[in-house]
Amino acid sequence: MRYVDEYRNRELILALSEEVKKISKKEITLMEVCGGHTMAIHRFGLHSLLPSNIRLLSGPGCPVCVSSQHFLDTAIAYSKIPGAIITTYGDLIRVPGSVSSLEKEKAKGADVRILYSVLEALEIAKNNPGRPVFFPGIGFETTAPATAAAIVQAKKENIVNFFVLSAHKIMPPVMKALVDEGVKINGFIAPGHVSAITGTAIYNELAAGYGLGVVVTGFEPVDMMQAILMLVRQIESGTPKVEIQYRRIVHPEGNRIAQALLIEVFNHKDDRWRGLGIIRDSGLKIRKDFVGFDAEVKYPVSVPEPPDPKGCICGLILRGLKKPGDCRLFATTCTPSDPVGACMVSGEGTCATYYKYRR
Repeated sequence: MRYVDEYRNRELILALSEEVKKISKKEITLMEVCGGHTMAIHRFGLHSLLPSNIRLLSGPGCPVCVSSQHFLDTAIAYSKIPGAIITTYGDLIRVPGSVSSLEKEKAKGADVRILYSVLEALEIAKNNPGRPVFFPGIGFETTAPATAAAIVQAKKENIVNFFVLSAHKIMPPVMKALVDEGVKINGFIAPGHVSAITGTAIYNELAAGYGLGVVVTGFEPVDMMQAILMLVRQIESGTPKVEIQYRRIVHPEGNRIAQALLIEVFNHKDDRWRGLGIIRDSGLKIRKDFVGFDAEVKYPVSVPEPPDPKGCICGLILRGLKKPGDCRLFATTCTPSDPVGACMVSGEGTCATYYKYRR
């Protein structure tokens, strides 16, 4: 990659759009499963460049949005432990749990600190040896290796007051679950950053077993339009497969070092997804070798399963069954400054994206 401008070239984007229109004959529904892709599609107005027979759905690719309220309520419960320090990425702090948020607990006096890297949490733990330091770990295969590296480093340095509450998730099980549930999809626009870690083999079953096209792509408008064109060609020719558009970053084998870290530190577990329920083998649980850093084991708390906020349809939006405009709370009761549901909190959330670019 040289400069970002070459991936925002107007003439090239329009040429790709015209090629899509020329070859596209079937009714096609494509789902982007990454919040960054959702944001790019709406920021650059790519919907307007596609023929009416191609429909784009936004899927459950925002890690903040799919983190369950049970997970958030657990993190909030930890913030109330005497002496506890909660270390978290900034976009999680405002996500509402059932009755509070980490931001509200911070305003009440809880020690909640925003990080740019999980390794900062290790430094905080070393500097506060008598206090438990909790890190609510969210994100897919992109961010999970960093959490794994922090746990390995904590063990190496014998930092015994650092604990991870893992809500890390992996992408393929939820993609399959959506299709099994009956969501009508012809192909997936797959996330480039996840695939840079995992490689592309994780999508093979979607192509071979489900007959769905998968194209891994980047986040600029040329990337997105080319990925859509590649998927349309697959679908029109009846040859679903896994392809890489984002070749400047993604390789079929992925990042073997990051993969080894994930295998060393985590096992798969059944996990809760907001609006989707429990999905088999979709989460990452800390292995027994590192159990001393597992917050749920070292600090078990009893948190009831909360209901979704009244009137909120985040679950349906995350499954691609509804759009933000279908929610009666959207842009009225629920806004970025006063969010009701998680889809409005994160900058990659579908509701926040629609509010910013399409309202």
